Amino acid sequence: MGGRRAWLVWGVGVLAYSAAVLQRTTFGVAGIEAARHFGAAAGIVSLFVVLQLLVYALMQVPVGVLLDRFGSRALVAAGAAVMLMGQVSMAFAESVPAGVIARILVGAGDAMTFASVVRLVPAWFPARRVPFLTQINGLLGQSGQILSAVPFVALLGTFGWQAAFLAAAAVAAAVLVLSLVGLRDRPAGAPRPPAPPEGDDAGLLDQIRGVWAHPGTRLGMWTHFTTCFSPLAFSMMWGYPYLVGGQGLSRGAASGMLTLFVLAGIVFSPTVGVLTQRHPLRRSNLAFAVIALNVVPWVVVLAWPGHAPYAVLVLLMIGMASGGPGSAIGFDFARTFVPAHRLGTATGLVIMGGFGGALLTILLTGVVLDVATRAGLEESLRYRVGMATQLPIFAVGLIGLVRSRRVVRARMARQGVRVGPFGTALARRLRRD
Repeated sequence: MGGRRAWLVWGVGVLAYSAAVLQRTTFGVAGIEAARHFGAAAGIVSLFVVLQLLVYALMQVPVGVLLDRFGSRALVAAGAAVMLMGQVSMAFAESVPAGVIARILVGAGDAMTFASVVRLVPAWFPARRVPFLTQINGLLGQSGQILSAVPFVALLGTFGWQAAFLAAAAVAAAVLVLSLVGLRDRPAGAPRPPAPPEGDDAGLLDQIRGVWAHPGTRLGMWTHFTTCFSPLAFSMMWGYPYLVGGQGLSRGAASGMLTLFVLAGIVFSPTVGVLTQRHPLRRSNLAFAVIALNVVPWVVVLAWPGHAPYAVLVLLMIGMASGGPGSAIGFDFARTFVPAHRLGTATGLVIMGGFGGALLTILLTGVVLDVATRAGLEESLRYRVGMATQLPIFAVGLIGLVRSRRVVRARMARQGVRVGPFGTALARRLRRD
């Protein structure tokens, strides 16, 4: 546990996740070109990513069950193979149906990757390192978004649609080989994860219901939903078009903003990981702080008359950068509250939160943009109205998070663990210091 082989396996897993993020976000940065390539309106172009995310979200629970049964190596390799097929299909797609099928394949392959990589961490490292390394997983994995925002965009602009997507497919092929060669589910000689207790032979639906019934799963799901749906929707579909069409940035400046969005996570990921590890009873408070860092800059940008100043957009990128690291708090809730033999299923349910919220946001934004276009609104105003659809979704997520936290804390109190108000605990700590 935690030896040289562990770091090698973890490194291959991070590379696989980085490649999956690249495949996931290629269509978002190609959104403007996609509208021309397929001759489609904004709502139709958003449908590509909506269906990709729908498949991703719907597959999370089945993938979690398969992960519990077959392990990370098999699923990472299968995911890379499916994404390879999807990107090759997109390179040669000439019609909307062909493009949609290609993105569905990408979504299916992507769905197999992250939960599998998350599962590797507790299998190869001591428990005390798991929260921090889970954050670093997300941090390093987001380098794939830099690859889509910079070299992929450069390939797209210089060599065209087909060459750019074939290059992305080549990355998936390399990951397929690496995962087969370098990944192992657990250290040599380590026991398999504990089998379900005797009598726990529930079918798939009963298994899902049983995991969902635990309030820790729901708390993890609502945490993931509220912290990361907005950054996901921004990075996967509407960020690049919004910065160019809604804020009047050049393509180079928009790519720079998306790169800043990723790099800012370098600060947030280890910080959130360390705080999660050191203050396990205050993880929900940390999630609320992350949500505030997302919501407040959006309110400022959406309320700003005309184009927001460059500095305000920078603050928006930095605020949203906290969302990915913050979403990992949801996985930590699942890890600590759900039995080990159901962790894959619980992780799948948690992941459905953020990606389900992102799917809803992308779809609503596309519909509102089309309606605003038909109404004759000016381009920046269209984007302002479209991106404002995020605010009620934030409200829904906060309600779910508060309610599930209340149930979890009541259950903990019955078990003898009482969590007092944050303000009271903070005042007590300050008096002691």
